[in-house]
Amino acid sequence: MSLLGFTTSSVRTLAAAGFGAAMLMSAPAFAEGPFAGFEGSWSGTGTVALSDGSKERIRCRASYQVSGGGNSLRQTLRCASDSYKFDLSADVASNGDRISGNWSEASRNINGSLQGTAGGGHIEVFVEAAGFAANISLTTRGNKQSVAISSKGDIRGVNISMTRG
Repeated sequence: MSLLGFTTSSVRTLAAAGFGAAMLMSAPAFAEGPFAGFEGSWSGTGTVALSDGSKERIRCRASYQVSGGGNSLRQTLRCASDSYKFDLSADVASNGDRISGNWSEASRNINGSLQGTAGGGHIEVFVEAAGFAANISLTTRGNKQSVAISSKGDIRGVNISMTRG
């Protein structure tokens, strides 16, 4: 049988191809790697606890660029309070759930390495540089993200809640 010059078999093939393309176009574009869900711009507030025992409210902005099928992440995190600020950047790659990379803090001109784990919207890393070490935990669920930093330096702890957009 023929429909406008196409055989029934051709029409079925075109319909199947069209259905497959429609499914691909309607499916969300998710990265498969451990950094899936982090892409985009985020902002929010939190607190910073300083070594002198004081605590201050802090405002933050973060940006995440995910590439390599979700296996590479470039992050910037800029935060400021009334008397304190920091400007972190990191480039991270994954090998399974293990991650490693480099980081820097621009306002203090320090940089170092990081290592940890990532998966399921959660990143746990240990960062270090000469004279500095910290643990950082990031958790992303949908459009909400929490960041926790703990160290024994000038900044004893940071807790931030952010939303995407």
